[in-house]
Amino acid sequence: MKIRQYNVSGMSCAACSARVEKAVGALDGVDSCAVNLLTGSMTVEGSAGDGEIISAVEKAGYGASPKGKDAKKAKANDENELEARSKNDIASIKKRLLSSVVFLLLLMYLSMGPMLSLPKPSFLSENALADALCQMMLAAAVMIINGKFFTVGIKGLLHASPNMDTLVALGSGASFIYSVCAVFLMSDAYVKGDFAMAMSYHHDLWFESAAMILTLITVGKLLEAISKGKTTSAISSLIKLSPKSAVILRDGEEITVAICEVKVGDVFVVRPGQSIPVDGKIIEGHSAIDESALSGESVPVDKS
Repeated sequence: MKIRQYNVSGMSCAACSARVEKAVGALDGVDSCAVNLLTGSMTVEGSAGDGEIISAVEKAGYGASPKGKDAKKAKANDENELEARSKNDIASIKKRLLSSVVFLLLLMYLSMGPMLSLPKPSFLSENALADALCQMMLAAAVMIINGKFFTVGIKGLLHASPNMDTLVALGSGASFIYSVCAVFLMSDAYVKGDFAMAMSYHHDLWFESAAMILTLITVGKLLEAISKGKTTSAISSLIKLSPKSAVILRDGEEITVAICEVKVGDVFVVRPGQSIPVDGKIIEGHSAIDESALSGESVPVDKS
């Protein structure tokens, strides 16, 4: 029976990880499947092949790739991978948010300015159709900047696994499409010379709602990424605390070996101040051992 790990991409909420677990767990030869949304990883136990597992994840609407088979290299990479991924996510979301806010403020000025008695450029105040077209372009810019909501959300919907991004995409998309229809009706009213009807359609524009939904959700995504970043930083710190090697006692001699080379039955030596490399039973000596990583107890506990 094999235990393998995979990197999973495209997950955005708990529903995504549950969907992946269900898809992989249904395969013949898979005894158990656990997906970690925070680290974007999946652990599979069973005899199913890599191709079957990756195919199942892709059919569910996500991406997957096997992690490195070199245990030492994989562990070394994990120490920096979490922090690097978290920093990249935060930087990317900040960039999207700042760009979205710039276009949203301009859009809100055009749509809500008259209610606050704010002046508009004359070519817009005297031409409702031009004003509507400007609002449409600004809203479209916000939607392009936050296109990830639509690609992930619609992809999940097509795979019968809707998630939070699907809800955001539907809400924002509905406001935008409704408003675009109003713009076409406005242009038709202008062609017919019915300016009163054109102005009534101008009041049915909801471009600012479409942009506001995406911008506010992006704010939430940023706060979530910052929170996850703090958690991943703590996880990385714990990973770095784990020893990379162990001192094994063989034939009366002390030999330093990598953690992955320690076998059941080996006797290892731990001196004061050193970390305990693996689980074991004390067979000789006594000391105060720091168990804070396991129990949370800050005071070392006497063992013998």
